[in-house]
Order: sequence, then structure tokens, then C-alpha cells
Amino acid sequence: MNGYLRTAILLAGMTALFVGVGYLMGGRQGMVIAFLVACATNAWAYWNSDRVVLSMHNAEPISPESAPRLYHMVAALAQRAGLPMPALYVIHEDQPNAFATGRNPENAAVAVNTGLLDRMSEEEVAGVVAHELAHIRHRDTLIMTVTATLAGAIGMLAQFGFLFGGRDEDGRRSPFGPIGAILMIVLAPIAAMLVQTAISRSREYEADRLGGEICGNPLWLAGALGKLEQFKHGIVNPTAEAHPASAHMFIINPLSGLRFDNLFSTHPPTESRIAALRQQAQASGRGGGYGSGRPSYPATPSPGSPWGRAPGGPRRGPWG
Repeated sequence: MNGYLRTAILLAGMTALFVGVGYLMGGRQGMVIAFLVACATNAWAYWNSDRVVLSMHNAEPISPESAPRLYHMVAALAQRAGLPMPALYVIHEDQPNAFATGRNPENAAVAVNTGLLDRMSEEEVAGVVAHELAHIRHRDTLIMTVTATLAGAIGMLAQFGFLFGGRDEDGRRSPFGPIGAILMIVLAPIAAMLVQTAISRSREYEADRLGGEICGNPLWLAGALGKLEQFKHGIVNPTAEAHPASAHMFIINPLSGLRFDNLFSTHPPTESRIAALRQQAQASGRGGGYGSGRPSYPATPSPGSPWGRAPGGPRRGPWG
């Protein structure tokens, strides 16, 4: 219920932004039109925003046949988390990262970048997947996905109003004139970013904590976060850069910071997250390495397995 309450507050805030932008675009008539558009967008986002985000990042579905080892790992972790098996997707991006989406655990999906599977150990991948499953169990995915969809829509609405001159029902300029139109196109996306930031930062610590429990060793996730932060600064994710409204969905902010991406950080400092996970590992007695609490998926890659290296052959990704 807490997740649904936060979602309702989020939708109300985004609706208010829509109405405000509509007023700047066309006075009272623009405000009414924007309100109707916001209501339709809210309803559409609830049912379809997960598919939009997956399509936005060109995610491709993973079947048990195409990646049996990865599929078995996620199934084992989902069982430990008390969740249905989520749909699996792969994103062909060299930057290691991952996110979860879906309006509820029964309609959830986990998407992983090929860079994550190529550059991380199996334990670290398990930690990242466990973190995303924690978001699904807390029903954060609905909030994250709807926010990404509506934040992008607000930016497009502001640009639409600017391009069409911001005139009201009598053909006059918007109540705030040309300056108001310019402020609208700048401030509306920033306001949407502030909403994203407000709801994103606190939930990451809780997802880290539960993710450490799900994978069996918080150090797996801590090690993954350290590598993710390191690779983020050296590998640009072009798709994420083109769609910054979805940045808060990833386990690590995928944006390079070349523009103003760090002005409103949607994630807590990675160092603080790692420190919290190390404290959790010490408190649970699992601070000694990767040997304890391992889920029930196979421990050693078999010859020719998509994880690891076939004898004498090249390494290939777990997605097939």
C-alpha cells in the first residue's frame, strides 16, 4: 500500500506540472487540455510504461534456451526473494548496468546490459540481479517506470508549447509572454527531475540491503557497485544519454555527466552504498568472501557454458 500511495502522490505531482505547462502554453483553455492529456497519460503509463522503457533501450527478450545459465540464476534468486520469475531482457550496451520495470511482481521484467555480463563475475551479476529483484518486491518498479515516462512527456509538452508560440484561446501570447515560454521549456524538465530525485535516492539503500539478503552475500553487490561506478566513467551509454529521464531506473546512474547530469543526482553516493553493504556483511557474518550463502545455481561453468570460457574457445555472453 505504501508503494501505491507514493505512486498516487507522484502522479498528482506530475499532473500538476502538466497543468502548469498547459497554462503557460494557452491560458485557461491550455490548462484544461493539459489536464485531460495528463489524465490520459497517467492511465496509459500505468499499463504501458514498462514496454516503452524497454523499447526505448532496445531491450531484447531472453529465453531459457538462449541463456540457460543466466535464466537459471535469475529463477533461483527470484525463488529466494519469494517472487514470480520475471521476464528477462538484454540490452546491447557495453556499459555495465541493469534495471527492473513493471507495474507489479506478476508483470515485472529485469533488463541487463551485455557489458554487465561480459565484465562482471557470476557472483557480482547475482548481486546486481538481486538488487533489481528487491525493487520488484518493494514495488518500486511501478514508480520508477511511470516517473521515467511522465518526465519525458513533460519535457516534450514544454517543447511543444514553445514551438507553437504559447498562445491562449483568444490568440494572445501566454500570460507570461516570451520569457515565460523560455522558462517553461527550461524549468518544466528540471521540476520533473526534482520529483525523480526525491523518490529515487532513499529506496536505493533499502534495495541494496534486501538485495544483499537475496543473493546471500552483500559483498557480491558491494563489489559489483564498485566496478559499475568505475566503468560508468569510462564507457558512455549513448541510448541512456539520449533518454536521460530513465536514468533513475538503473542500479547506477548511466549518464556520463558531460552535460548537467550530476546536478540532481538520482542515486546516493556509491561509496556510501558500498559502506552500508560491508557493514551488513559484517553483521551477518558473511564478510569473508564469495563462499557463503550462495544460491542454488551451479557453482562451476560447464565446458562450453555461456558463462566463462570453453576449452580453447573464446568467451561469449550468457545471453547466447
